[in-house]
Amino acid sequence: MLTLPDFKEKQILFIKAERGVKNKIKFENDNIVFMKDDVVIDRASCHKVFAVFVMGDMTVTTGILREGARLGVSFFFMKLNFNSYAEVGSLAQGNYLLRAAQYHMPATSEFLFSKKLVVNKIKNQQKLLLEKNKKSEAAVKLAELWKSASESKDNNELLGLEGNASRAFFKEYFGELDWRRRAPRARQDEMNFLMDIGYTILFNFVDALLNLYGFDTYKGIYHKLFFQRKSLSCDIVEPFRCIIDRQILKSFHLKQINKKDFKVIGGKLDLDYRNSQKYAGIFMEAIMERKEDVYLFVQGFYRHFMNDEKYDFPIFTIK
Repeated sequence: MLTLPDFKEKQILFIKAERGVKNKIKFENDNIVFMKDDVVIDRASCHKVFAVFVMGDMTVTTGILREGARLGVSFFFMKLNFNSYAEVGSLAQGNYLLRAAQYHMPATSEFLFSKKLVVNKIKNQQKLLLEKNKKSEAAVKLAELWKSASESKDNNELLGLEGNASRAFFKEYFGELDWRRRAPRARQDEMNFLMDIGYTILFNFVDALLNLYGFDTYKGIYHKLFFQRKSLSCDIVEPFRCIIDRQILKSFHLKQINKKDFKVIGGKLDLDYRNSQKYAGIFMEAIMERKEDVYLFVQGFYRHFMNDEKYDFPIFTIK
């Protein structure tokens, strides 16, 4: 199992294919090597890499996948619009005790876990609002909503409270940026498109950590079973969405986000492929700044899952 001291040394790689050239990644002397037209462009030690995001068409050798699995490196393959279409992960599928606990978890325990995740998420949203404006009216509303969520009676009520909290949060937090509404994968404006990018990278990072412990990430707690949806990863990512939200607002203030980088294709917003690495880098840096906290949360979740009498349910607090 990957320990925290080892994880502290890990990094995330983002490799983007260039159009019109032969792009390739291979394994050589314990290194991940990126090549264009058979010329080495960059390399990184497999021992220091946790995950590799590959965007665009790329030749990948069997050797790098084999050694990646041996050294605990996960690969995520993405289209130029950041949609993930395949992955090769470092898995601990043999943890049958964990999976048995997942499959036989009582509904009452699932709901208790769900409430804790949602309350954690709303509290972090509230914290971001107060960070921006100590007299935030929405922050007062969110305080009421997370208290109601902690006392909710069923999953439908919890879903409603979470939705109300998110609407109030987005409207005030991004109000200065002409916020309309959250529309996942619709790509109707820069804000939603950037959220899709950041949330996708965050989701895959959390998914890779859950796989390290052997969770069946399709078996959710709050998000119920749905065909080909990694419901557990959807659950665990909730408290961490605030990392992406804060980074988006920060990047707008720093003028790192330029609307001229985006274009409309087929009625949907798209990102010029030459700028995709820029925005991926912004979000990866934000995630890496809190990577140890995310790791400790997943580790704590695993420990609590296996022994809730000895270990408390983890909490992530945005700082």
